[in-house]
Amino acid sequence: MNRGLPLLAAMVVIGAAACGPGGPTASPASAGPAAPSTAPSVTTSATSPMVATPVTSPSTSTPTTSTTSAASPSVATPATSPPVATSPGTPDATASASAGVYAGAGAGDLSPVARQALPRVYVPNTISNTVDVIDPATLKVLDSYPVGREPQHVVPSWDMKTLWVNDDQSNDLVPIDPRTGKRGKAVAVADPYNLYFTPDGAHALVMAERLQRIDVRDPHTMALQRSIPVPCRGVNHADFTADGAFLLASCEYSGTLLVIPVAGLTRVSKVIDLNAVTTPGATPVKEAKAMGGPSTLLDPGASAMPQDVRLVNDGSHFVVADMLRNGVWVIDATTFAVTRFLPTGKGAHGIYPSRNADRLYVSDRDAGSISVLDAGGTKVVAKWPLAPGSSPDMGGVSVDGSRLWLSGRYDSEVYVIDTHSGRTLKTIPVGKGPHGLAVWPQPGSYSLGHTGNMR
Repeated sequence: MNRGLPLLAAMVVIGAAACGPGGPTASPASAGPAAPSTAPSVTTSATSPMVATPVTSPSTSTPTTSTTSAASPSVATPATSPPVATSPGTPDATASASAGVYAGAGAGDLSPVARQALPRVYVPNTISNTVDVIDPATLKVLDSYPVGREPQHVVPSWDMKTLWVNDDQSNDLVPIDPRTGKRGKAVAVADPYNLYFTPDGAHALVMAERLQRIDVRDPHTMALQRSIPVPCRGVNHADFTADGAFLLASCEYSGTLLVIPVAGLTRVSKVIDLNAVTTPGATPVKEAKAMGGPSTLLDPGASAMPQDVRLVNDGSHFVVADMLRNGVWVIDATTFAVTRFLPTGKGAHGIYPSRNADRLYVSDRDAGSISVLDAGGTKVVAKWPLAPGSSPDMGGVSVDGSRLWLSGRYDSEVYVIDTHSGRTLKTIPVGKGPHGLAVWPQPGSYSLGHTGNMR
C-alpha cells in the first residue's frame, strides 16, 4: 500500500442536505429532508423497517427510517489555511480539561476501580490469534497468550472491572482481569467485532459487523436481549451524544452513518449517506480496490469508508475518520448534518483526544503519520511522521497524557509516541496483525467501550 507522507492538510467546508441557516447547501433537486433542531428526522422509508428483534419476540410497532443524502454539494476552500508544523509538540498534553465531555477523564483522574488495575497495554493480534501484554514502564512484552480467532479489540467494560477481547471469527468474548492481567473463560457471543456500552451502563452493544446488526446485551453476562438490524454493511465504530440520547455509528463498507435513539434501542432513525458528498484528496475507489485490503469489500457505488467516531469535548459535533476520503467528517451532534470535511492524511483511521481534550490525534494508517487536530477537529495543527512503512491504527493515550500508543496493523509492531514532541519513543515488536490495543488503566468515571472511550 502507498504509505508516503500526505500533502499539507487544508480545511474544506462541504455542503450537506440538512444543514441549518448559514451552513453549506445542496442543490435543490438533490437536497434530502431537513433535519429538526433537536432530533433526527423520521420519514417513511420504502425499505424494510429497521426493527430490533427481541429474544422473546414480542409484538413491535414498525418504526421508519429516514435517509439523508447530500448529493452534488459545493466544495469550498477557506481563503486562508494556517501552516502545519512537522512536529511542534502538543502544549499541556498532560493537563486536564476543566469542563466538557472529557472533564472527568483528565490526567491521573483514575476511579477507585481503575486504580486496582496493573498498568499494562493489551495488544490483540488478529493474525496470530494472541494477546500480547506490554509493561508501559519498561516498554517490554511481559506475556503473550492465545485467544480465539481474529481478536479485533480489547474493550474495557462500563464498570472498568473487565477487559473484553473481541474474538470476531470464533464468536466469543474473552474476559481479562485488569488486576492480574490474566484471561478467563470465553463467553459465547455472535460476531463481536467491536463492543460499546450505553452511558448509563444498562446495556452492552455488540457491533456484529458480519451479521449486519447491533446486538443489545446484558453488560455483565452478555446474554442477548434483542438485535437491531442495520441497513448497511460494516457497522463497527460509534460514539454517543453528550446527553447520551443518541448513538452515531459508522458503516465502513456502505459509506454511511447511522443515528440510533438510545431510548429503547430498537431502531435506526436516520441514515447519513457520505458517498454523494464530494471531498478533495480522496483515494479513487478503483485504485483502492487494486491495492487490496478492506476496500475490496465496498458496496457498489460506495466511495467513503468511515471508521472511528468521536464526540468533541464541547459536545457540539462528532468527528468521523474516513480511510478512503483521507480525512475526517464533522457531523453536527444535534441535527446530524454533515457540516465540514477536513483532509488529514491517507487512510485516516483512529481518533483519540488528548488528556486536556485540547487536541485530537488522528492515525493516518496508509500515510504512516499522525495528524494532530485542534479541540474541535476542524484544523490540522501538527503532523507527526512515523518511520517509513509504518501503519498506525488503533490505540489510546497514557494515564498522564504524555504518550500515544498505536498498533502497527500491517507491521507486527506497536508505536509509542511522545505527545509533547511527536517523536516515536519506541517501536515494540508484537504478533501479526495488531489491531485495537487498550492502554489500561484509563482516567474516567465509566467506559463507553471501544479501546477506552472514557467519560
